[in-house]
Amino acid sequence: MLQIRDIIWGLLVIGCAAAIQVQITPNQGEISMGDSKFFLCEVVGDAKEIDWYAPSGEKIHSSGQDLSVSRTDDATAVLTIYHANIDSAGIYKCVAKNGDKEAQATVQVKIFQKITFQSAPSPQEFNEGEDADIVCDVVSSPPPTVIWKHKGSVIEAAKDVRYKIMDNGHLQIRSLKKTDEGMYTCEARVMARGEIDFKMMKVVVNVLPTIRARQPDVNATADIGSSALLACDADGFPEPTVTWTHNSIVLETGDKYSLNEDGSELVIKDVKKVDEGDYNCIAKNKAGQKSEEVSLNVFVQPKITFFNNQTASEFDEQVTLLCEAMGDPTPTISWSFGNRVFTEGEQSLDRNVVVRSHARVSSLILKNVQYIYAGEYLCIASNSIGQDNQNIYLEVRYAPKLLGRVTTYTWEGNPANISCELEAHPRASVVWFRDGFQLPSPNATNMKIYSTPTISYLEITPVSQNDFGSYNCTANNEMGTESKEFLLIQAEVPSAPEIQQVEPFSSTAVVEFEEPDSMGGVPIIKYRVEWRLPGKEWTGMEYDANDDMTRITIVGLKPETTYEVRMSAINGKGKGENSLASTFKTEPVQYSFTISSTVPPSIAATTMALREPTAPKLEGKVHNDGNSLKVTWIKQDDGGSPIKHYLVRYKAKHVSDWKPEIRLPNNSEYILLSGLDWNTEYEVRVVAENHQGKSEPGILSLRTTVEPTAIPDALDGGSGLGTGAIVGILIVVFILLLVGVDVTCYFLNKCGLLMCIAVNFCGKAGPGAKSKDIEEGKAAFTKDESKEPIVEVRTEEEHTPNQEGRGPTEPNETTPLTDPDGKTVKDDNTKNETEVKNATAEVKTVPNEAPQANGNESKA
Repeated sequence: MLQIRDIIWGLLVIGCAAAIQVQITPNQGEISMGDSKFFLCEVVGDAKEIDWYAPSGEKIHSSGQDLSVSRTDDATAVLTIYHANIDSAGIYKCVAKNGDKEAQATVQVKIFQKITFQSAPSPQEFNEGEDADIVCDVVSSPPPTVIWKHKGSVIEAAKDVRYKIMDNGHLQIRSLKKTDEGMYTCEARVMARGEIDFKMMKVVVNVLPTIRARQPDVNATADIGSSALLACDADGFPEPTVTWTHNSIVLETGDKYSLNEDGSELVIKDVKKVDEGDYNCIAKNKAGQKSEEVSLNVFVQPKITFFNNQTASEFDEQVTLLCEAMGDPTPTISWSFGNRVFTEGEQSLDRNVVVRSHARVSSLILKNVQYIYAGEYLCIASNSIGQDNQNIYLEVRYAPKLLGRVTTYTWEGNPANISCELEAHPRASVVWFRDGFQLPSPNATNMKIYSTPTISYLEITPVSQNDFGSYNCTANNEMGTESKEFLLIQAEVPSAPEIQQVEPFSSTAVVEFEEPDSMGGVPIIKYRVEWRLPGKEWTGMEYDANDDMTRITIVGLKPETTYEVRMSAINGKGKGENSLASTFKTEPVQYSFTISSTVPPSIAATTMALREPTAPKLEGKVHNDGNSLKVTWIKQDDGGSPIKHYLVRYKAKHVSDWKPEIRLPNNSEYILLSGLDWNTEYEVRVVAENHQGKSEPGILSLRTTVEPTAIPDALDGGSGLGTGAIVGILIVVFILLLVGVDVTCYFLNKCGLLMCIAVNFCGKAGPGAKSKDIEEGKAAFTKDESKEPIVEVRTEEEHTPNQEGRGPTEPNETTPLTDPDGKTVKDDNTKNETEVKNATAEVKTVPNEAPQANGNESKA
């Protein structure tokens, strides 16, 4: 960004072209050892020679190994210092000459040593219990301060005698423990420069081996080809090697045994009873060895050796399922079907299911077979060391069973599906009949049949009253035939809802009602509410029906006025009857009364005064995107003075600071708050304000949804301006700034290039005080650097003039800047206040931007 000195420098270029001025950029420099840097010497004025001089006073030639001077044009010379060392420090001078005119400038160059780690090896190994000296050799100029951290926390040697930071920066830890192992950070700081650097190194603690059997006793199966797994876990550093012995014989991988890569798991193949006994797990490393004993107990796990699937017909006397199992100890056998479990000696409450067992065989007896007995039965054999299970299937053949809703409602011209649901085994065929004739008949174009394996649909589009009535669904398979009658009934309009009560306010009323006794056979989709002045025409509005809807608010009423209200319900067939009319009277505008103190008590006068409005009634919901909230409000009593605007504030409940206040026009009905935090509860407050003051706030709390899982966008290469384009933009901005300075001088102080042109060529003087006052009277806009969300307000309908004529409103984010025909609104046309009527306002917030709507904003 251009600074004041740049502007002054530009003015000096224009106003002092004859003098020689020298400036060095940067005007001072610090260079790290081994780094390179350049300094630009700029000359204002006509200079024949531009030279750089070293701290020793010698003139620096155009090129050299450590120092170089180059000329880019007639007005600049660049000094470059390559691979700076201690000798590069000092004061360098740039001298510009033109005959007897000379100017010069100097720059002081300081050389420093950056933080450098000379030795900080990783990892560094130590043995448990010994004293460790963790090496970290670091240098800088001036010498650095060394801080040690372990697992992100600063080590405070003064609080733990086990730690000591040595004079050379090393960290000493006494009686090293395994818990001391991990990553250590050696952090060096140079306070004078604010420089910081660090090295992370791993500290490894060697530990004698330890060993632990995963299971001290292992049960295994014998004589059925199964294997046994014996396992132990060994710890230590270096990592120990693990071997196994049995009866003092070292076990190796072969036909009988198998060891995993680190030896911690021993698999005994094809376990026999002779394999039973104790096995030793031995862990060794260079520090020593430890051993652990594992006992192998050999048993025979349960195994189901026989079962039978069965097929039966419904109403058979009984069917028996068999299950045989072997094992050591002898297993017990139980049965399950769905969530029901049957064991030996138990039977169902209806005595149709009985379990009988003998030795290793169990029988599940099902009496009086029903179609619901069909399915998958589970036989479970278990003993003390395990279990085995097997699915056994029972197939039951039965005649069709017809299900489905008997009655279906529709109306002429509206298609409806009659559903005939069936269960049958084997699969059944379905035929539809009407009055003994199979459907669809050759002449019937309004009937169609659709079928799935379990449902047959008869689609009917009634064209006359004759299409309503009884329809027969008949299903048949080899086991039998089943029929069922279904009714297609003419739907009716719903009966009238019943108005329970009306709660009036000054300009709104809440109608509480009960839904109609009769829906007409089809769901209610809307409610219509109508109201009128007694003896006048009805005014109405339709509202979408929701589940458990019992309240509707009507708006736009006049205060202290008697109304009649009635309701009707609407379904797909049409609008139902109107309810009985209910009469109510809206509340008067609430006034306050004051007694004048300027007259005697005997003739004290009362003065009726307008008051502030009552709090708006708030409703809200989470918007579709999940992190937006839509808050709507219904105006209540306006206090006898029209609402000027609504003031909205909101914040997350877990924070104390409110977002900037949002001002909306008086005709606004809702606000949409977008870009909110996910899964966060927000508190929203809405205040109505008239010319007498502000209402109490309407308060609402809502929570945004949990953030959905996002799919990251593809990593595309970004595009941006090139270096040349940026330099070009900066040059254009610099030229425009110079022109702006000259124009400012022309209008304010009657000087500059434009002033010379106006006087010498046009013979005109500079602008007078009047122009200057006009310029100073223009509105200034400032940029708010806060990071609050941008608030965007949009109104959806036309603007109508306010009828009070109270003067112009404060300019805010909703103040119109043009007339409806697009012409600019002038100052002398703002005598009457302009407000937005019958519109809705939408406010969106965008994170990380400056707020644009604030009740305390500056007035333009």
